[in-house]
Amino acid sequence: MGGLRLALTLFTVAPLGGSRVDRGTARTAMAFAPLAGLLLGGVLGSLALGLRLGGASPLVAAAATVGLFALGTRALHLDGLADTADGLGSYQGPEKALEIMKKSDIGPFGVVAIVAVLLIDASALTTVYARPWAEALTLVAAGAAAGRLGATVACRAGLPAARPEGLGVLVAQTLPRTAVSGITLLVAAAAVLADPVRGPLAVLLAAGVAWALTHHARRRLGGVTGDVIGAAVELATMTAWLVLATTP
Repeated sequence: MGGLRLALTLFTVAPLGGSRVDRGTARTAMAFAPLAGLLLGGVLGSLALGLRLGGASPLVAAAATVGLFALGTRALHLDGLADTADGLGSYQGPEKALEIMKKSDIGPFGVVAIVAVLLIDASALTTVYARPWAEALTLVAAGAAAGRLGATVACRAGLPAARPEGLGVLVAQTLPRTAVSGITLLVAAAAVLADPVRGPLAVLLAAGVAWALTHHARRRLGGVTGDVIGAAVELATMTAWLVLATTP
């Protein structure tokens, strides 16, 4: 239960209070990350669909969803996306890039990354919300679950932390590769309920994007940080919603 509480605390704004956090708790939390995404996607998707039932356009519902996801996660993952874009986009060595990522300000790469991801998310969700409400809700929730799978992938064995402190140290390498593969296949199988073809494809491509980003981070930075994990979540979510928004 401590791991589930930590997962909900890291991936949502749910006021669950604190508990003892160690590597074992972190391992469980990263394994539960897709479940936290599924719950968040279900709740926020339902709120957006309430707007649709009230007469709002698919674009308004999509914009509301993007905004609610930012609020529902404290914009934590968007901040990680911006910091990661600034660090990797600087083309500096590992030490300097990590220093750039640690700064509180956002540079041009970070601004462009946030704007691009939010625009793509809103565009994809506009297409999703044009579909029947039950189908739209499952697609939104499935995409959110696939996005949080990005954090699971980022915590696989063999991918060390880039810094000796911070969230990366706590969660890095907590999950064996076999566990990550098993969780990915489980989420892909569950996504069949959203769409028999696009659901599993969205999950697998989202996991692939997260793997590629974290692999690049290891090459450039020496490993992952909390910011890189946040960026993996945002890019995986964007990928999943894009796939799920495609025409059947």
